[in-house]
Amino acid sequence: MKQQKALTLKTLTKSNVWELRENDILRMWESARKESDFKDNKRHYFDVIKSAFEIEEIKIDRPEVIKKYEARGFKIGSLGADEGDNSKWGIKKRQIMRVTDLTYENIRHISAAKLIEVLDRNFGGGWDSLSQSIQDIIESGFDISTTTLPKDRLHKPGGMYEKKVNDGFEVLEIAKGAWVEAIFAKEKPEMEKPVASLESESTKKSKSYDNEDEEDEEDLDLPADKYDDEDDDDTFDEDKLTEESYRTTFDTDPEDLNLEAEDVTDDDDNY
Repeated sequence: MKQQKALTLKTLTKSNVWELRENDILRMWESARKESDFKDNKRHYFDVIKSAFEIEEIKIDRPEVIKKYEARGFKIGSLGADEGDNSKWGIKKRQIMRVTDLTYENIRHISAAKLIEVLDRNFGGGWDSLSQSIQDIIESGFDISTTTLPKDRLHKPGGMYEKKVNDGFEVLEIAKGAWVEAIFAKEKPEMEKPVASLESESTKKSKSYDNEDEEDEEDLDLPADKYDDEDDDDTFDEDKLTEESYRTTFDTDPEDLNLEAEDVTDDDDNY
């Protein structure tokens, strides 16, 4: 009840609107008509309300017409565009009678007993006869399990049937000749959405990796003169010079070298 009292037309969604009754909508509508932005949002309010309620404008305001609407289960009230609009409207909560009436928005607003009633009204072929989309909708709000056993074994003491019932499951039995398919349903607890942390997990991991890298760099113990040793390999050592270091790529007779030396004149000094 506290949650319903806190709801307004502005906070209605296609999910929580299923918590309300006809009189709640009429009361909220009357209150919202006094707000300055009501006309701008009227179409949106109608769309949300229509997802869970049938709404019809009563164009002929006569007692006999009103009675016909009331006989169909409608509540009569004003859903006009402003405070001065006293046109009458009929509003009625949509009934969930068939499996095709089930949606992701309303599945959590029915009980397990109500679900079994809906399944029993529409069944014939068992759980597998439902379309995958309907199964997905049901399983989003209920824990479902099934078993098919001979009639004389289904209610065996200590068996699955007894355990499920003791655990709070509602059960639907579907006869299949000498066998029976049992469908168990129990409402799932609503999980609270975790509040997002200011520091995401990825950020934490990134920081953790950075710290590990820093620690690795600090712990890495390299020899102090490692790089000096590498430089020493490239240094020029005169003591290691040998005759091979100056070996030419051709051999020359010593007498030829003397002749070349004699050909050098003093004219070179003029340059």
